[in-house]
Amino acid sequence: MYPMLSTHPAKAAWIETAAAELAAFGEQHRKELDSANRDGRFPRELYTELGRLGYLGPLVPTEYGGLGGGIAEYVVISEEVGRHGLISGQIAAQGQRWLLDWGTDEQKDRWLRGIATGRAVFSESISEKNAGSSFKAMRSTAVRDGGDWLLTGSKTHVNLGADSDVTLFYAIAEEGLTSFLVDMDLPGITTTVTDPVGLRLIRTADVEFDQVRVPDSARLGPAGAGLRTFLSTFNISRLGNASELVGLGRRALELGLRYATTRQVGDTTVTGFQGIQWMLADAWTALQAASLARDDAALAGERGEDLSLRTTTAKHLAINAAEQASNTAYSLVGGHGLYFDTAYTDILHDIKVLKVAGGSGEIMRNYIARRVLKDPGHEGLA
Repeated sequence: MYPMLSTHPAKAAWIETAAAELAAFGEQHRKELDSANRDGRFPRELYTELGRLGYLGPLVPTEYGGLGGGIAEYVVISEEVGRHGLISGQIAAQGQRWLLDWGTDEQKDRWLRGIATGRAVFSESISEKNAGSSFKAMRSTAVRDGGDWLLTGSKTHVNLGADSDVTLFYAIAEEGLTSFLVDMDLPGITTTVTDPVGLRLIRTADVEFDQVRVPDSARLGPAGAGLRTFLSTFNISRLGNASELVGLGRRALELGLRYATTRQVGDTTVTGFQGIQWMLADAWTALQAASLARDDAALAGERGEDLSLRTTTAKHLAINAAEQASNTAYSLVGGHGLYFDTAYTDILHDIKVLKVAGGSGEIMRNYIARRVLKDPGHEGLA
C-alpha cells in the first residue's frame, strides 16, 4: 500500500517491479524461510542473495554497490519484506545510514559495500538489560589507552549479534556517549544466542565486550556525539519499522481473506456477514492511514524536512494497524489460524517485536503528546 509514493510515475514503475521480484523471492524460498524461522536460524545464503538482487542497500550509492535510492525505496522494500515474510534488512540499512552520515572514507571503504550487498553482516550493540531507551542508564564504557580505546560492556537484544561481521557499539566515554565500529573477530567479544518470539530470521544475541581494544579510527563520529549519531539514523529507521508493520498487517489480512472468502458457513461465506465486513473495513482503513502517514514522512525526508514527528506518527499508526489486521485475520480464519503450520502466529509475534523495536508504542505516544503541548499552535490545531 503506497498511496502517495505510487502517484510518482517513476516510483510507481519501480515499486511494481520490486514488489513482484520480492514476492517471487518469497515464493521460491518459502520452505527454507519458514524452516529457518521455526529454528531461529539466520539464513545467510538467502540474505546474501537479497543483497545480490539489490534489496539490502536501498540507501547506498551505486559506487558502493547499493541501489542508489532514497527513503522511498527503503520503505517499499521494508513493507514488502513484511508482506512476504522475508529476511529483514532493517539492521543493514541502519548501518548504511550511520556510515553514510558519519563514516570516514576508510570506514566506508572497509564496510559499506559489504553491508549493502549482504557479503558483510552488520549489527548494533546498544541496548542493555537495565538501559533500553535510556542512555543515562548505560553502563558500557569506552576508556582511552594511548591511541586506542578499551571497550567494556554487556549488550542484549542484539539482532544478528552472533552472526555479524561488524557491530556498532555504544558506550560512555569521558566526553559522553560515543559509538564505535567493532570487528566481531576481535579478542574479548563473546556472544550468546537468545530465543526471541519474533523476527527469528534475524535472531538476537547477548554480546559481551571485555576490554576490547580498538584503534581511534574505529570511532564513528566525534567522541561524545553518540546521541547525534543515534538520532540521525533512527528518525529514518523508524519508517522501516512502520513499513514492516504495514506489510505484516497486509499479509495477515490477505491470508485471512483468501481463506474466509471460500469458507462456507451455512448459505454464505465467512465474509458474507456484516460484522466481519465491518472488521475488514476498519482494518483496511487503519492500514491505509498508516501507509499515508508513512508515505508523507518518506517524501518529507527526501525533501530534507524534519522527520521526528512524522516518523513517530507513522510508527504509532502502523503498530495499531498491524495489530488490528492481525486480530481481524484470526476472526476471519477461526481455528484454522491456531497452528504453527500457518503463518498467523508468526506474523503476530513479528508484530510484537516491531512494536517495541526502535521505540515502543508508549514512547511514540509520549513524544507526540510532548510535541503537541510544546508548540504554541499545538502542531496545527490552533
